[in-house]
Amino acid sequence: MRILVTGAAGMIGQKLVQRLLADDGLGVHPIEGLVLHDVVRPQADSPLVTALEGDLSAEGAAEALIAHRPDLIVHLAGVVSGEAERNFDLGYKVNLDGTRELLEAARRAGLAPRVVYASTEAVFGGPFPDVIPDDFAPQPLTSYGTQKLIGEALVNDYSRRGVVDGVSIRFPTICVRPGKPNAAASGFFSGIIREPLVGLPAVLPVPRDVVHTMASPRAAVNFILRAATMDTAPLGGRRAVTPPGVAVSVAEEIEALRKVAGEKAVALIEERPDPAVWAIVQTWAKAFEARRGRELGFEAESSFEEILRVHVEDELGGRIPVAEGA
Repeated sequence: MRILVTGAAGMIGQKLVQRLLADDGLGVHPIEGLVLHDVVRPQADSPLVTALEGDLSAEGAAEALIAHRPDLIVHLAGVVSGEAERNFDLGYKVNLDGTRELLEAARRAGLAPRVVYASTEAVFGGPFPDVIPDDFAPQPLTSYGTQKLIGEALVNDYSRRGVVDGVSIRFPTICVRPGKPNAAASGFFSGIIREPLVGLPAVLPVPRDVVHTMASPRAAVNFILRAATMDTAPLGGRRAVTPPGVAVSVAEEIEALRKVAGEKAVALIEERPDPAVWAIVQTWAKAFEARRGRELGFEAESSFEEILRVHVEDELGGRIPVAEGA
């Protein structure tokens, strides 16, 4: 199987590539080639890997990637929520034009690959019920959500025409994200856990009663693998899937941190309201029914403490530096 991953230098892209190489394939299909693309050259030490860099929306860029004739495209490339809101032109150029160019290149090549498209729960806009049912109509209230919803519609239509066999995953917020903070408005959900665990201060820009749905990076990779290998016939014309996640308040996040790492970690969180972040966060839903996603075989954690412990296991080697005084 030949696989193309766009946005492969990002956090989820890196973890997906690590998993594919560790598994030496996708299901029963061995990997013949793995093409990785991003605006910075992805890193992967394997003879199976071809690493490329560039702007996916640039003229000819998508055609050059499709020339590798992938059987599977995992399209993770995108401008994240906060940046897409600040930079209107860039958000549409990357999130919309780049996606359209990739699908068009596949159409012109006559490949009909499986496409896993990274969408977002930000496609939904208020007013919200307490729990979003699977048939709730998307009506985004941010540029990022709008761009991703248009991408979902493209995946639906190109799949209907047999150009691709697509699945759009409406990712919840991925937490706890390793590494440095990014420009996503949701970044603080990870920051108030990630930094205190290693003895660093963190800023909380929203009230503690904010409720949001999250899943771990490990679950995110599993979502992609499920979308890449599932029978898509049950999807019909509805190619977008809302996977399950954990609906948790900021206060509950902090209590899980206290339970796992102690008061010393919690004391490192500074509450500092940020009106710009709060304006975006208020447009997000709290919880999702996700029954269809579960029925289709998508799985995630059952509690935020489980998410936190996944981070400790996967990123900190099972150690909690702040609790050890390191």
